[in-house]
Amino acid sequence: MPTSSLLLLLADGRFPAGAHAHSGGLEAAVAAGRVTDLASLEAFLVGRLATAGLVGAAFAAAAHRTVTPAAAPVGRPVGLGHPARRATTPTDPGVRGEVPTDSAARRCALARLDAELDARTASPALRGVSRRQGRALLRAGRAIWPDGPFDDLPATPQGTHQPLVLGLLCAAAGLSRAETATVAAYGTVTGVASAGVRLLGLDPYQVQALLVGLAELCDGTAADAARAADDPPERLPAAAAPLADIYAEAHATWEVRLFAS
Repeated sequence: MPTSSLLLLLADGRFPAGAHAHSGGLEAAVAAGRVTDLASLEAFLVGRLATAGLVGAAFAAAAHRTVTPAAAPVGRPVGLGHPARRATTPTDPGVRGEVPTDSAARRCALARLDAELDARTASPALRGVSRRQGRALLRAGRAIWPDGPFDDLPATPQGTHQPLVLGLLCAAAGLSRAETATVAAYGTVTGVASAGVRLLGLDPYQVQALLVGLAELCDGTAADAARAADDPPERLPAAAAPLADIYAEAHATWEVRLFAS
């Protein structure tokens, strides 16, 4: 399958990873009266790209870098050619621009990324959401690319954060680091935009036009994230939205809600 087709497949909201069940905090923002129309939805999406979008895309790109050196062959899904393969380079995973040399080193590097992303997610509810989405995405990844680098993920009872699983899944698909960051950044706004149609009754055509208008900003966020991925885990982006964390904790207590988060 051509790389462009794989990119579209992974960015498609119908990919079986459970993203459609989450509003990215929009449901709570709508209930609080902070998002009421198309203009306020746009402001919400811009803020999300600058925070969760940048952080998630950077960590997805860093996970991709951990298991895929620049010269690694392109992987293909089941039934569409050769399985994913990974080249390795004898280097230290803690130094800028270098990649882990074996599976144990990759697991250690990914565990560091997982811990750093946990530290950047102040809300316990959002940490749980990220790990649940990671488990769902991992299930899909193992089914499509059984020879992907998923065994390198740290073994945690709660599962691994979704951006890290996405990075490995994109590596298994043969996507580049920049493409991985693009998929991650794109995913942080499209699901929310779709939720806006359901929560506010917005015109879906206008919402799609809004997403087209944000395309350049999304691409810029992805490019920034891909460049940042060479840094050690503790230096990756840490942009935060404290109000979103507060809303997430309140939303988790609701007895009746349309979205899981």
